[in-house]
Amino acid sequence: MADLERLKERNFLVIGRAGMDLYADPPGTRMEEASRFVAHLGGSSANIAVALVRQGCQASLLTRVSDDAVGRFCLTQLDAYGVDRTLVRAEGGEARNSLAVVETRIENCQSVIYRNGAADFQMSEQDVEAVDYTGFSALVTTGTVLAAEPSRSAAFRAFDLARAAGLPLIFDVDYRPYSWPSAEVAAETYSRAAALCDVIVGNDVEFGFMAGHPERGLEKARSLLRDGAQIVIYKMGEKGAITLTGEGEIATGIYPTEALKPTGAGDSFLGAFLAALAAGRPLRTAVLRGSAAAAMVVARVGCAPAMPDVSELDDFLATHPGPSA
Repeated sequence: MADLERLKERNFLVIGRAGMDLYADPPGTRMEEASRFVAHLGGSSANIAVALVRQGCQASLLTRVSDDAVGRFCLTQLDAYGVDRTLVRAEGGEARNSLAVVETRIENCQSVIYRNGAADFQMSEQDVEAVDYTGFSALVTTGTVLAAEPSRSAAFRAFDLARAAGLPLIFDVDYRPYSWPSAEVAAETYSRAAALCDVIVGNDVEFGFMAGHPERGLEKARSLLRDGAQIVIYKMGEKGAITLTGEGEIATGIYPTEALKPTGAGDSFLGAFLAALAAGRPLRTAVLRGSAAAAMVVARVGCAPAMPDVSELDDFLATHPGPSA
């Protein structure tokens, strides 16, 4: 079991994809009716890294991007947001970068993801073995990293190396069915990964999926705590979240907002939550800061550019009603 006090060093290694998000513009436009699109940095791991940096932490991304203009767009964007991309490698040949075409809409929001021959899935054990893990305060990854080889084996190798260096392992379940060969493989792999991690974050659907039944998600979350996790956060959308620790369970609500879109909330939540823990804030406060950051992001265009900084988040908490009961 890793010492979560190490988070206070505030230097995170994030493993996983960076991509290009193309948003139909202006907001509210349906994709098939759009005549223009706005490009932003995307990809769950890149978004989490941006969220951490915006909240005053350091973040390095470990992944691969395509050796083309789209991959270079991602590198340029990572630089602009202050994310260290020293550990990002370009992958040539037929590999292509993750690409999402998205609408800024709540009603019937469409999101089309292109992941064929994804460059980030080419991350290898050689990539993760080249990292000096002693320089980081925690390793953060999402379930997307585990969906294909060689990325899956590389991620598990990174887990081993990070644990040997005493780093806490942070796991965002982030289940995307389209990336997996089967639900059975996904459930088995997620359970294997979760059993190794210190902090696990997911929603009720994802935990239910891991449990093999939609009504057994909370039971699954509790079992992960018994198996060695230190913090498990079971998110329930508008019903808030239940945070499980060895000392008990904490129920928290959400911050109501006028949402423009459903995307980016989970990435923003995790970044703000981890940053608050790293700042030494109480666990309940950290969860609420994550919830507030999620509420802010769904009310803004884009994902990476929507991540709030510390002052914006503080202002929101000071002026916005909530959280709900």
